Amino acid sequence: MAKGIEKISFHDQIARNKWRSFFLVIIVFIVLIALGYVISLAFDPGYFFIIMIIATIISLLYVMLTYYNSDKIALASVGAKKADKILHRNLYIAVENMSIASGLPMPQVYVMPGNQINAFATGHNPKNAVICVTEGALAKLNKQELEGVIGHEMSHIANYDIRYMTTVAVVVGAISIISQMVLRSMWYGNRDREGKSNIIFLLIAIVFAILAPIVVMLVQFAISRKREFMADAGSVQFTRYPPGLIGALKKIKGEYEPMKVPDAVKPLFFSDTSRKISGLFQTHPPIDERIKILEAM
Repeated sequence: MAKGIEKISFHDQIARNKWRSFFLVIIVFIVLIALGYVISLAFDPGYFFIIMIIATIISLLYVMLTYYNSDKIALASVGAKKADKILHRNLYIAVENMSIASGLPMPQVYVMPGNQINAFATGHNPKNAVICVTEGALAKLNKQELEGVIGHEMSHIANYDIRYMTTVAVVVGAISIISQMVLRSMWYGNRDREGKSNIIFLLIAIVFAILAPIVVMLVQFAISRKREFMADAGSVQFTRYPPGLIGALKKIKGEYEPMKVPDAVKPLFFSDTSRKISGLFQTHPPIDERIKILEAM
């Protein structure tokens, strides 16, 4: 444990981030309800239900199509190949060890090109899970560090994070579509409204329609960061050796070349691939903060 840092239990860290994630999801649903309420004031209430149904169906179809093919899409987008049990023996051993430690089925194992240290997990349930690591991770990480990274990804699988984030994505997508439909209807529709659809409610509806997608997107990023903290704690639970994951993060911190991967799969990765985005728009917590918490375990 690092000097001067209060000891943290990985059990407490996991529980704390689960509750924080749940609370943030509630915020997303509250935004959806608030948006609907404001629209019902500015328009006929039936109008909101119509566009909500349309938006939810569109969002649900798109996200679920992606969800059930997430492994194939992610692997193809990064040029990953199935790992060779002989050539990548150390990787297979690390995944097998973490599979035993977590009590989860052995996931499929893939390797993607790239000199940077990184990895990701995908698949809609533990029985159909995939773990993919970069060539750089295999070349630069020692046994304990590699197991730390694999343990992190196994924790994502154990916590059904792909399913969890898919649920959030459906609601966030629906809010975005609803907002776009409302703004377009205001622009092209009849502006001569009376009664509840007065100028004040219209202005409030416009503000909500503009701000709601931004707010829920920021909440979505915050949820992603909490799930990363939780996966770090899960890795410690599986490996019982925080220095392994700490060592991997320190090596990643020393790398300066960003990874070139499609935007759609960036949130899946073990660490931030761009290194250019900071603050509320980060999908991953700062590496220094992750290290600090791990050093206290």
